[in-house]
Amino acid sequence: MTDSSPRGVLDGYRVVDCSIAMAGPFAAQRLGDLGADVVKVEPTAGEWQRFAAAGGAQGNEINVSFLSLNRNKRSLAADLKSEGGKEVVRELIAGADVFLQNYRPGVAARLGLDYDTLKQINPSIVYVSISGYGEDGPYRDRPGQDMLLQAMTGSMLSGGRKGEAPRAAGLFLADAVTASTAFEGVLAALLHRERTGEGQLVTVNMLDALTTLQMQELSVYTVGGVPQERGSEPNAHVYIRAPYGVFETSDGFLALAFADLDTLGRVFDEPALMGLDPEEHGWTHRDELFRLVSTHLKTNTAQHWLDTLLPEGVWVGPVYGYEELVNDPQIAHNGTFIEYDHPTEGRVKTPGFPYRFGRTPARVDRGAPRVGEHTSEILAEIGVTPDRAAELFSSGAVAETASASARKDRS
Repeated sequence: MTDSSPRGVLDGYRVVDCSIAMAGPFAAQRLGDLGADVVKVEPTAGEWQRFAAAGGAQGNEINVSFLSLNRNKRSLAADLKSEGGKEVVRELIAGADVFLQNYRPGVAARLGLDYDTLKQINPSIVYVSISGYGEDGPYRDRPGQDMLLQAMTGSMLSGGRKGEAPRAAGLFLADAVTASTAFEGVLAALLHRERTGEGQLVTVNMLDALTTLQMQELSVYTVGGVPQERGSEPNAHVYIRAPYGVFETSDGFLALAFADLDTLGRVFDEPALMGLDPEEHGWTHRDELFRLVSTHLKTNTAQHWLDTLLPEGVWVGPVYGYEELVNDPQIAHNGTFIEYDHPTEGRVKTPGFPYRFGRTPARVDRGAPRVGEHTSEILAEIGVTPDRAAELFSSGAVAETASASARKDRS
């Protein structure tokens, strides 16, 4: 990027990211994409996710999981069990705007990085704490793992057949939703601070994030009194009338939603579908309708049905794998994927940004950092003298990548 490039909407804000795994790092990355200076504080040996290969995808030095969740960040490698490391991080927080952590309950307090401590250092700090089940309560110490939260929040039983095992979503849904919720919380708290000058504590947990995402479904149950009951056919959602779901064709699959039954009857030349009221019979004959539509769709290819049904106004679409998604013309038109060069991983192609700003676009200024790649420059920015920096490095309180230029200078 050139100096004349438009700056991000969060240019000038500093975020201290002490989170690990997915939800916290993903939220912090979104802030970095919008121009915030995100400093990732990690152990001197590196965050564990640098070495845990998602899907078995290893990198040259940085595996794909870490690479995908930590672009647009600088790395400060500090030992938070040492007093020197904690002092450096507190000095960094003194001039920061946002602090984000997802430590296990009680860990932040033991490290002296809890909200009550940090607001004494920086009263205007926006402090974001992410947990699995909440800051306290009977489940506070349970593992906040994505699939466990999907199972607990009821979403697995809103689709599929009665009697079949529930299925998890094909993405890390709880982590992704929690990351977006934390991202929203940061923006709202920063807006409040702009208006009032006040910082505050923002708490986000995976249980509430995924539960509230089901606002419509749960309200149908709690307000409408309609039970969450799966049928004998694999309807995609228990609270949506048939035919609704993924259907087999002669050469693959097709997604179909909210189809007018008369239209389907005419296209399929099927009298049994004619004259039915979708809002009545789509519920009372849900399994029968699913089976009947399924029988007809199996007689031809997915592309045939797309070409036939779309002009009739029927809501249908392809069922993609990742290969088809990445090469789809609309994806190309939108610029959904971005490419950039990384110093250790080479050319990287990865999903880009879910938002567009006319004047302050999101962009990639740097890929995921190496361990402690920016420790020296961050220490200098917060006023650490060269002599003190040398002491911190020699004591192991902080560290940096062996090949970083600052280490070369000292050697």
